[in-house]
This record gives sequence, structure tokens and C-alpha cells, in this order.
Amino acid sequence: MNQTTQLVELVEGTSLWQDAWKRLKKNRLALFGAVTLILISIAVVIGPMLSPYSYDQIDLNITNQPPTFSHWFGTDTLGRDIFVRSLVGGRISLMVGLVATAVSFVIGVTYGAVSGYFGGYVDELMMRIVDILYSLPYIFLVIVLLAFFSKDITMLFIALGAVSWLTMARIVRGQVLSLKNQEFVEAARAVGVSTPKIIFRHIVPNTLGPVVVYTTLTIPSAMLSEAFLSFLGLGVQPPLSSWGTMVNDGISSISVFPWQLIFPGVMMAITLFSLNFLGDGLRDALDPQSRKE
Repeated sequence: MNQTTQLVELVEGTSLWQDAWKRLKKNRLALFGAVTLILISIAVVIGPMLSPYSYDQIDLNITNQPPTFSHWFGTDTLGRDIFVRSLVGGRISLMVGLVATAVSFVIGVTYGAVSGYFGGYVDELMMRIVDILYSLPYIFLVIVLLAFFSKDITMLFIALGAVSWLTMARIVRGQVLSLKNQEFVEAARAVGVSTPKIIFRHIVPNTLGPVVVYTTLTIPSAMLSEAFLSFLGLGVQPPLSSWGTMVNDGISSISVFPWQLIFPGVMMAITLFSLNFLGDGLRDALDPQSRKE
């Protein structure tokens, strides 16, 4: 009976994702990053609801107060509670990262999959467009989009995502080129499956390993871009706050009121480190070259 059970386990084996999950669980930094991100996400969603203060509540009688039991992170130049504003800012920064990455994912995966599958002149033309866009400064394109349209938060999401899909498209194209002549794709063509279904139901799911890794690493990039745009006055507009806008506000008074910069800066740094730890862990877990039998 025991021999039969062992034989069944050997025959069943493990899938790519099962194997990746087992390997990811052994990576302590990746698990630390994942747990930290979950805790931060819960805090930025629930925290502002439990606080007696609002993120835009002004009280000129308590301006620039240091951390106290009433205001854990102190107050800013308008008497607003920095703790609540840091949580709301985290909510905005994470939304910027996630939504911009989602826009990048949809455009990049679709563009790269179509280019790689059709190949030939179609692929050549589509990749030359990517090369032209690559030659333009990334942040310059975002600034142009925000300047010509509007500086509201929705446009910020779209602008960051619309210019960050180029690398995603190249990654997906390379994966599709290696998969489009495989047996399972030929079988789908032979039974009359339509081209869109072959691309998005059969080929794209098999490219998700590298795509998931790059997606994880794109989120902190989008957050940093938003922080930089906030320095230029093109990021999140008042009275809303993000970690980038709070760091920008805190820099002018760092020598006198350092807590206005330290607390949002530390929260942003912890989040970015956690995202990078998780991204590196996913890369190692999904990399066939690093598997040890």
C-alpha cells in the first residue's frame, strides 16, 4: 500500500505554480515582504476610518506639533494629523502603483502577444514603434500627458500606465515567439480555434511567470514616478495626499519639524522594500534555471 501511494505521488508530480509556491515559502525575505504589504494594505484601508481625525481637517491651534498620544505622527503646518494623512497617502500611493501597473499590464500583454504571434512585417512595425517610444524620456511623456489633459488623479493613473508598458510588451513578445510553434498551439490551429482565442487562451497564460514577476516590480516604479511628479507639482492635488506629496511638503521644514518628512518617508521606504523583496522572491521561484532537484 505504501509503495502504491509513493508511486502515485511520483506520477502526479507538481505544476509550475505549485512548485513556485513551495519555493517561495522558503524565501524569508519574500514572505516578509508579502506579510508587510498585507499589513500596510489593511492599515491604509481601515486606519483612517478608526481615527477621530480627517485627513483634511485643519486646526491652526496645533500646527507643527511633534508626535504625542493625541497625534502619533505629529501635525503639519496646517494642524492636520500626519498619521491619518500618511495612511490616506499610502492608500493613494498604492492605488497609483496598482492601477498604473494594471493599465501597463493590459496594454503591454496585448501589444506584445499580438506582435509576437503574427511576426513578420507586423512584428517589425510594432517593435519599431516601441523603439521610438523607448527613445523618448519616460517621465517627459508623463509630464506632457498631464500638462495637455488634466492633473487629476485619474489622469495620473492613465498617464503612468500608458507609458510604462514598453518593457512588458517586449517580455511578452519574446515569450510568445518561443511558444507560438509549440505542439499545443498547432493542435489548436488544427481544430479551428480562432486566432484571438489561441493568443489569449492558449499562449498568454503560458507567459504569466515572467509577466507576474515584472508586474510586481512595476508597482514600486510607478509609486516612485508619482513621488517625483509630486515634487514638480504634477502629482496628487490638494487636499488629497500621497507619500510623495507629504515627503515634498516635509522637505522644506526638515531641519525644524523632521517628523513631517520622516514618518511618510519611512512608510514609503518599507513598502518599496517589501515590493522588491516579493518581486525578487517571485523571480527566483518562477525561474526554471534556479530549480534544484
